[in-house]
Parts: sequence; C-alpha cells; structure tokens
Amino acid sequence: MGKRDELIAKYADDLKNKCKVTPDMALLTKVTIGCGPSIYDNDAQTVAASDPEELERIKKNFLMKKLGLADSPKLMEGINAAVETYGKSERNKYRAAFYYLLVKHFGKEAAYQ
Repeated sequence: MGKRDELIAKYADDLKNKCKVTPDMALLTKVTIGCGPSIYDNDAQTVAASDPEELERIKKNFLMKKLGLADSPKLMEGINAAVETYGKSERNKYRAAFYYLLVKHFGKEAAYQ
C-alpha cells in the first residue's frame, strides 16, 4: 500500500470516527488526489479552522474556483457546517477529509467525475 493509500485510509477513519460520516471511498480518493502534494506536507495537510484567512482561502480557491460555486454567504455557512461536523475542538482537520465534507455539503460530487 502506497503513502497516498495510507493517507486516504486515515482520512476515511477520521470521517467515520470524528465526523460520523460513512465516506464514499471513490469520491474521497478523487478529492485526495485533487489536493495534490499538500497532503504530504505537515502544515498544508490540515485546515486551520480557527484562522479566518485560511477559511477565506478555502472559500475562494476550493469552493469558488474548484467547485465553481458563486460567492454568497452560503459558502461560509457550508465551511462552518464542515467545521461543526469535524468538531471545533478537533485540532487536526485533514484537508482532504474537510474538502470531502464540503463537496458533499454542496452536492458537487460531479466536479470529481
């Protein structure tokens, strides 16, 4: 099993145990691949959910650019819902798992077909 497969298994574990979500493994794999090399970087592989600038970057670069969503207050509501689902007290929110929650929240699975 390669490094990426190990990380995907870790993200699936997080989604099941911390978020109480049963992940669609094919979609989780595609979202993880879409994150590129950031999944291997200790700092970039997690989301700093308490940093407003980080959340704004996720909104612009992921939700608007990658998923093609129009800017609206609903985007930050979706990000906040993902933070709640993951657990505010959970320090390590893995970027791939977080993005997976956002894709599901906004029903944008088609972006990964």
